[in-house]
Amino acid sequence: MKRFHMHIAVDNLQSNIRFYSALFGIEPVIRETDYAKWMLDDPLINFAISARNTKPGLDHVGIQVDSEASLDEINQRLVQAGLSATEQKDAQCCYATSNKYWTIDPQGIAWEAFHSLATIPTFGQDTPIPVSSKACCGT
Repeated sequence: MKRFHMHIAVDNLQSNIRFYSALFGIEPVIRETDYAKWMLDDPLINFAISARNTKPGLDHVGIQVDSEASLDEINQRLVQAGLSATEQKDAQCCYATSNKYWTIDPQGIAWEAFHSLATIPTFGQDTPIPVSSKACCGT
């Protein structure tokens, strides 16, 4: 299964949690002092927001997969199309450990394809992504 992912940087976490909880009709499945995430089944999306001192707005989008084979399949499609992607193994970000591939679309929007391996107790700080200064945990 694949799930669309969207991450938005916000300037007021609590007002945005209230807004998106009303919009989606459910509370977030993860709620921290700087981050919230909804795992929606209709539409099938991993929707996250964070207040981490970045410019408010779209941070990045992506595709969450449920296996390493699916992650490798997405990377192979990028490689076959001649598009660059940056690999990250065991990235610690957004309260999860994940394997990822990052790329940039023609508009400059960061895209991540990722397979989450485990939850972690902190937001984390994975390796800065050289393909984008806007990537979730890049600096």
